[in-house]
Amino acid sequence: MTPIRWGILGASKFAKDHMAPAIHLARGAVLAAVASRSSDKVAPFQAMAPDCRAIASYEALIQDLDIDAVYIPLPHHLHVEWAIKALQAGKHVLAEKPIAMHGDDFAALIAARDASGLLAAEAYMIVHHPQWQRARKMVADGAIGKILHITGGFSYDNSSDPSNIRNQPEMGGGGLRDIGVYTLGSARYVMGLELKDISAKIRYENGFDVFASVQGALGDATYSTYVSTRMHPHQEMVFHGSAGLLRLTAPFNPNVFGEARLELHQPEQGLSVERFPSENHYVNQVEAFGRSIQTGTEYPWSLEQARGTQEAIDTILSVGSKLAY
Repeated sequence: MTPIRWGILGASKFAKDHMAPAIHLARGAVLAAVASRSSDKVAPFQAMAPDCRAIASYEALIQDLDIDAVYIPLPHHLHVEWAIKALQAGKHVLAEKPIAMHGDDFAALIAARDASGLLAAEAYMIVHHPQWQRARKMVADGAIGKILHITGGFSYDNSSDPSNIRNQPEMGGGGLRDIGVYTLGSARYVMGLELKDISAKIRYENGFDVFASVQGALGDATYSTYVSTRMHPHQEMVFHGSAGLLRLTAPFNPNVFGEARLELHQPEQGLSVERFPSENHYVNQVEAFGRSIQTGTEYPWSLEQARGTQEAIDTILSVGSKLAY
């Protein structure tokens, strides 16, 4: 099959460090262009993919006839605008999470997708990692019995970088939109259910959340997680069942935070561990996107699924009680 020719809107550090290499390494994909006003910022992309073109504007890239799909790593508040523009220009779209700032924003995005007949998706890479695919199957198959409680956390500290877009409320900053999508979305993905009975305690700083403790329910299972952008780095998700426990030790940034390990604790069998040392969920994501375009394979994270996570975040921000700093 003809490779998917990718263009990237903006020469962001995340795109340079993670998604551009993934596009370059993925089967059936070509890093064809990067849009930036600064050709110097495009140079590192061209160093890994010599045929990658520098394009001076976002508009010019989405109108380029030699681009099939657009990856959007822009600040959160620009995702919907440029995703819709790219779809209207005839491009498939993969936009960073959160693809939208509010649950209500999805209506226009889904309408643009449906009108175009193209693929539009949130770059929710964890569902492309085999540790999460295994976890979902094990829970569905009853490996740990009935799920009774789900716990987890995701934290890092970017307090020393006030100019970071994650510390800018007007750009969609805050921990819930940046990393709450993982603690919430991963549990929804495994359980196939929506978070209900939501309550939360939130600490704000300069108009954006820096800590949130969230409680709720997924079906009959209770749910308790936290996220923070002001705490020592940590990540973990645990599914507690009536007949065992499933723990993911590097659930969101495997091979950066640590080795991806899926621990299955069972009363009779003890502990068994599955390791995934070489999997790259960014490469898997690009390849899955291409397969969906070229063969019609169902993409594993739809806009409707992404909307469910954002609606939960909207509720958390609405009902959460404020903590004193």
